[in-house]
Amino acid sequence: MLALSGLLRARGPAATFFLPSISRVATARFPSRRQRADPIAHLSHGRPEVLLQSSRRYSSRRTNMYPPIEPYETGKLKVSDLHTLYYELSGNKDGTPVVFLHGGPGGGCDPKDRSFFDPTKYNIVLFDQRGSGKSTPTASLEENTTWDLVKDIEKLRERLGIDKWHVFGGSWGSTLSLAYAQSHPDRVKTLVLRGIFTLRKSELRFFYQEGASHLFPEAWDEFIAPIPEAERQDMITAYHAQLNAVDDETRLRAARAWTKWEMYTSKLYVDPAHVAEAEKNDFANAFARIENHYFVNDGFMRDGQLLEKQEIDKIRHIPCVVVQGRYDVICPATTAYALKKVWPEITLHIVPDAGHSSREPGTAKLLVKATDDFAHI
Repeated sequence: MLALSGLLRARGPAATFFLPSISRVATARFPSRRQRADPIAHLSHGRPEVLLQSSRRYSSRRTNMYPPIEPYETGKLKVSDLHTLYYELSGNKDGTPVVFLHGGPGGGCDPKDRSFFDPTKYNIVLFDQRGSGKSTPTASLEENTTWDLVKDIEKLRERLGIDKWHVFGGSWGSTLSLAYAQSHPDRVKTLVLRGIFTLRKSELRFFYQEGASHLFPEAWDEFIAPIPEAERQDMITAYHAQLNAVDDETRLRAARAWTKWEMYTSKLYVDPAHVAEAEKNDFANAFARIENHYFVNDGFMRDGQLLEKQEIDKIRHIPCVVVQGRYDVICPATTAYALKKVWPEITLHIVPDAGHSSREPGTAKLLVKATDDFAHI
């Protein structure tokens, strides 16, 4: 494998955008004075408007995330004979409610996830999805589908006595946010989404078969190592066999390798501490098994279901902000752009020097700005 330190030392130049002349396109909107002063490209030209963020403005080391806070309440919610979910509430008890939907599936929540929201204005609801984090049984694949999770969100809302809430999710959390909103549009005030993922076959193929492998070849070699060469034409299926092996050594080795591939590729600059998370057996086992379970089953949805016009029409009225890293190789920008094309009413921000992680500076700043802007709704 290539030396990790070499990857971390290498830094490229800041992104530069060459904007076409607006005067040449009759359908273009002329920018306002504020927009001209703001280093954002407002492009229309008969295509969806995408906000290209200036790396100078949005990518300092500061993220503008709120300081750490502790929950004022934690609880357990039994959602089936098998599954019990962990949930927590923090911030302002009387604030506007927001539910945070974590990634993976199988990733679980992190205390830092509370910091995307102003604790004086929001009643912040975090919970671990089936089999994830502090929910039990850990790593369980039984009764664990997208639509089970959508029902769980509703059960939690009812348990907490909330009528409508804001919904925030990134990566798999964006998938679940869209699925939930399309199932219960009358319960969603706003959507803040990051790293759009709709579980289409093309998206899975790019990350797990051929695409990201061309950008991270040294990490790809480690990812494919547990799989016999004759089985590598379908990595998701090959991993499914090992992640469900009776032998603990085989299962955990596969779980660590699966998880390390995602941790390695999640940021623009490889983060050794993030990669090291893959060595924690309990986390890797739940993360890898549940992710792979969903992916081998195509998310329990039609291919492209979340982007279908009849599904988007159900949520078209909901205010929505999407923040997308330009160099996100886990959930590439093409999916966020596809969402923008079918749902032009959303605001789509492209961060020029960010990958997949929600905590990269430019991405985190825009996510916090979105929650600040929606706090009054």
